[in-house]
Amino acid sequence: MKKLFSAAALLLASSAAFAQTWVMDQAHSKIGFSVSHMVISETEGSFNEFDATVTSSKEDFDGADVTFTAKTASIDTDNEKRDEHLKSADFFDAAKYPEITFKGKLKKSGSKYKLTGKFTMHGTTKEVSFDVKYNGTVKDPYGNTKAGFKLTGIVDRTEYGLKWSALTEAGGAVVGDEVEITCNIELQKQ
Repeated sequence: MKKLFSAAALLLASSAAFAQTWVMDQAHSKIGFSVSHMVISETEGSFNEFDATVTSSKEDFDGADVTFTAKTASIDTDNEKRDEHLKSADFFDAAKYPEITFKGKLKKSGSKYKLTGKFTMHGTTKEVSFDVKYNGTVKDPYGNTKAGFKLTGIVDRTEYGLKWSALTEAGGAVVGDEVEITCNIELQKQ
C-alpha cells in the first residue's frame, strides 16, 4: 500500500513539474471578428489590447487552462465613427464594461481541439465552445519556444445585451446578431 501511495505521489509530482505557463505574443496574434452588415456584406474588426495565459501540464496542450482578456475600448474596425458607436452604450458600453473575458479548458479529441469555458461580455457570462486548430510548437531563432493556434466560433451578441439594431427598407438587419470570432494566437513559453 505504501508503494502505491509513493507511486501516486511521484506521478502527481511529475505532472505538476511539467506544468508550463504560456503567454500570448501580442505582436504575432490577432483577435478578430466579423458581423453581417445590411444583409449583403460583412464588417470586420479586431481588438488592439488583449492578453492571454495558458497553463498546460501536457506537451500537446490537452486539458490546458486558458484565460483571456480584451479591452473593449480597443475595438478597431478601421472606421473611427463606427468604433465610437461600438464603444457607446448602444453596443459594448466600454466605460461601464471595459473588458471581455474568457476562462476555460482546451480539450483534445483525436487530432481536433475544443476550447470550452465561460465567456463574459457586457456583464453577461455564458458557456461557449470554440473550434481550435493547433499548428504546432517550434523554437524561434532567439531560442524561445512558441506554439500556434487558430480559434474560430460564433457568439450571438444579443444574448450578451448588445441589442442595438435597425432595419433596412427591405426589412433586413443593419447589423447581424451572430458574430464570427477568428483568433490567430502565438504563445510563448515562460
